[in-house]
Amino acid sequence: MRVMNDNELSLPASVVSIGAFDGLHKGHQTLIKQAVRRAHELEIPSVVYTFDPPPRAYFQNQRVLTSIDEKLALIEKLNVDYTIVANFDQHYASKPPADFIAELSRLNTREIWVGSDFHFGKGKQGNIELLSNYFTINIHPFITCEQGEKISSTRIRELLQNNDWLKVYQLLGRNNLETIDI
Repeated sequence: MRVMNDNELSLPASVVSIGAFDGLHKGHQTLIKQAVRRAHELEIPSVVYTFDPPPRAYFQNQRVLTSIDEKLALIEKLNVDYTIVANFDQHYASKPPADFIAELSRLNTREIWVGSDFHFGKGKQGNIELLSNYFTINIHPFITCEQGEKISSTRIRELLQNNDWLKVYQLLGRNNLETIDI
């Protein structure tokens, strides 16, 4: 897997999954696996586009579940060809949606895979509807646990506060909890 900064990569074709992917829980893993599977079917590179720090950590000072190094190691295990890491800072957060669309265009994106709550650009002005004017969008449904509750990074943070390690372990879908910064 090659790791690039935002606006560094150009490709003749790609399938891109986009998200903060904080914690890289089962829901994130499923979305990325679907995008990788689709890229293999189309015989083109798969790309994960993610952010460091995650936007919610930047705007809301939320706890980061995985460092960027840990996140990249976990993404690599999913057989991704490229990962773009955008430095999420004041400059990046102030970019209009058109800048993000232009960057994705340089990847010659055939398909984009995102969660149903995906937004982008300054003030979350960009949304799935806008993105679908330029690209084929696949909206991955939320993944739920055995109890039918949505798996999310926010939920994992709440479980960590309550020391519910077994549930955290289940939602992360990994063999150990070493990647959780406690």
